Amino acid sequence: MTTALNAMIHGRVLQPGNDDYDSSRSVWNAMVDRRPRYIVQCSETADVVAAVRFATDHGLDVGIRCGGHGIVGHAVPEDGLMIDLRPMGEVSIDARARRARVQGGALLGALDAAAQAVGLATTAGNVSHTGVGGLTLGGGMGWLARQHGLSCDNVVSFEIVTAAGETLRASADSHPDLYWALRGGGGNFGVVTEFEFALHPEPGLALTAEFRYPVTGARDAMRRWRDLNDDAPRQATYSATIADATVALGLVWVGDPGDGDAQVSALAEGLAEAAGPQSSAIERWSYVDLQRREDDIEAHAWRRYWKGHYFSELGDEVIDAVLERDGDDLPNVSLQAYGGAIAEIPDEQTAFSGRDTAFEFVAASKWHDAAEDERRMSAARRYAATMDRFANGVYVNALADEGVAGVRRAYSDAKLERLSTVKRHYDPGNVFHHNQNITPSAG
Repeated sequence: MTTALNAMIHGRVLQPGNDDYDSSRSVWNAMVDRRPRYIVQCSETADVVAAVRFATDHGLDVGIRCGGHGIVGHAVPEDGLMIDLRPMGEVSIDARARRARVQGGALLGALDAAAQAVGLATTAGNVSHTGVGGLTLGGGMGWLARQHGLSCDNVVSFEIVTAAGETLRASADSHPDLYWALRGGGGNFGVVTEFEFALHPEPGLALTAEFRYPVTGARDAMRRWRDLNDDAPRQATYSATIADATVALGLVWVGDPGDGDAQVSALAEGLAEAAGPQSSAIERWSYVDLQRREDDIEAHAWRRYWKGHYFSELGDEVIDAVLERDGDDLPNVSLQAYGGAIAEIPDEQTAFSGRDTAFEFVAASKWHDAAEDERRMSAARRYAATMDRFANGVYVNALADEGVAGVRRAYSDAKLERLSTVKRHYDPGNVFHHNQNITPSAG
């Protein structure tokens, strides 16, 4: 089998015992420690086709790796075949047409840098070492989303290798059902080997502001921060974090810095009406550096677990629940505002769900010692569960180990039915099931 696979692949095939095997099977979440039988490091689309056909011919589970940031580690199938797209990481920019062609193994930092070199950008997450593929197929929230829509909203076309080993181009005019499903339906429908993105003029200037409070004294300020978000310009994305006993209320501004200064001043004045912060930090960035700002915080080699929610409103009771931080080993919290261009796209236009979201909530823990696994995960589950009654869904990319119940939270019944129909057409045998899985409909 190994000889036959090597003969089909122009890239590299790794097996246990080979140099680079262990580093190649390691992903962002250090809790993931599975051993694929083969790791196929694809150098071109033909390698992906060959790998898919080989796996299906030999009954091997398939995982797809790009950035490897998925919290569950679906990219790493035990005793299966990992399709490693990282060698296919090129980004090419057509400045005149305002288009980017991005190979399936590219990271967000490569897209940001290439587009900004000609004064353009598209929505691309918040961490530069995230994979373009996983982010975009699930939706793709980022600091430009309130201005330009989600990452998936900016995809003009996809090149995809299906379960049958066929290479298709999906767009509004070609395989429109697949094009709809790929914009938010996750990696359920094949291996995307190229994304074509629409780009937008962006000056490359950014501003961040944080006003820090003790958790026990943040209630009124957080309510005021929420209210100020209602009238925020699209260049501003209101965000908050809670780490240990500190709440940071603030915003990220991408656009004209003079207008950003005015928005930060308005936020500072508004918060002062509630209570003055203990400290504040206002920083200026290039857009590319903004996109790298959280790279160290979200570094590889940590053990990780998280839980997520969508809130259609951040009511007083929700704020009180978020600030109730009794207990040990509690996860850090992030809140990020939606709205703007995200909400303006009709819900039925894409598989992505949650366009009526006001704020996305994520409770995330990271640690090094495996002996802490159950304690850390249990604390995150308990804390996030106190917010269950306020939630109206979840971002599919924020799902962890919820399984079928999580997928049902991420999509409406109508969208799940439609996604299952598309799945039946393009992957009737559920070859691509190492994901937040959508099963094929019965027909």
